[in-house]
Amino acid sequence: MDILPIFKTLSRHKIIILLLMLEIALSCAIVCNGVFLIVQRLQHMQMPSGIAEHEVVQIQQAPIAPPPDRYARAQEDLAALRQIPDVQAVGMTNQVPFGGDSSNGNVMLSPTQPHPTLNAAEYFGENLIPTFGLHLVSGRALEPDDYVNADIVLKSLADDSGKGFPMPTVISQALAARLWPQQSPLGKMIWLAPKASFRVVGVVETLARANAYKTATAQYSMIIPVHMGADKDQSYVIRTLPQDRQRVLAAAVAALKGADATRVITHTRTYDEIRSDYFKDDHAMAGMLVSVIVAVLLVTGLGIVGLASFWVAQRRKQIGIRRALGATRTDILHYFQTENFLIVTFGILAGMLLAYGLSLLLMLHYELPRLPWFYLPAGAIALWMIGQLAVFGPALRASRVPPVVATRSV
Repeated sequence: MDILPIFKTLSRHKIIILLLMLEIALSCAIVCNGVFLIVQRLQHMQMPSGIAEHEVVQIQQAPIAPPPDRYARAQEDLAALRQIPDVQAVGMTNQVPFGGDSSNGNVMLSPTQPHPTLNAAEYFGENLIPTFGLHLVSGRALEPDDYVNADIVLKSLADDSGKGFPMPTVISQALAARLWPQQSPLGKMIWLAPKASFRVVGVVETLARANAYKTATAQYSMIIPVHMGADKDQSYVIRTLPQDRQRVLAAAVAALKGADATRVITHTRTYDEIRSDYFKDDHAMAGMLVSVIVAVLLVTGLGIVGLASFWVAQRRKQIGIRRALGATRTDILHYFQTENFLIVTFGILAGMLLAYGLSLLLMLHYELPRLPWFYLPAGAIALWMIGQLAVFGPALRASRVPPVVATRSV
């Protein structure tokens, strides 16, 4: 088909064509970046925690005041929880992956290092590897003799004696790879403070942080063998079979209340609920972006339909003349589809530049990665399809204009 007549026709309606192209360009920019943001959110929501998610429950408490015998009280609580039927493992921790409340520390490879190498999550607690269901890939787990009461650690740091250090620690594989690429981390030393040194004795495959905002650093975690005692900053975690979780939770609360009627239980939840609550904003954002993209494509499609319908109504006599001169219905249909394809293509080209500029803006203000190039042709294909579907109805009506229209007055 000769497209020169199409360009001549379009040149008589420059303002309308430019407005439609601008709408298509904006749609292209929004669709490309919107789909990219949705994919980013979905990837963030699928981030692994490293634990046996469907088998873990948490009980968080808030004592009226920390008991003076909080270390002994914690051991009594753990012993009582182990007696509950169908409990596979029990632990105590200051945080859980994606739990929100976090404890983190700056990691150094030398006590005299002027600036930390990175920041990592600090898991304090007991029996976390079997309770969380973590996969130990090298070294050993923490043993009962490794644990020290928090008061002793704090006193050692306060008087700058360094007594009790170095302590053993188990770290995540991601943290090990970042600190010692292509090397075995076992036996290596790290520091959280000039006197707080730790020797790596084991590595777990995955252990996410409580606040995993950035995917690149979400798996930087370490487990430190410190008894924190039964206070408000600690929670009990229990591992059991998925079908037994609710019953075990109820029995665990009853056991803890029986041991201390004054304690306040603030949260009893399965880990599935913890994860769902943590990623609810990502889920809501992805849903909102999907709605925006659908709305943008719908408005763009309606704009194309409206303009095509207007042009068909305005060109009925011209179409009738072409039919009288021998143009078939297929020729008329292809004419309007080609016209639409050209308009959409020029709009898409401008939209790709706009999409790239919007991506740079999002990178600057929201620390998002650069828009991958393959989102641009994907967005272009989507808009081409929308354009062809939108123009098909008006083009089909145009192809049905009878040649006799050419004999009528305008």
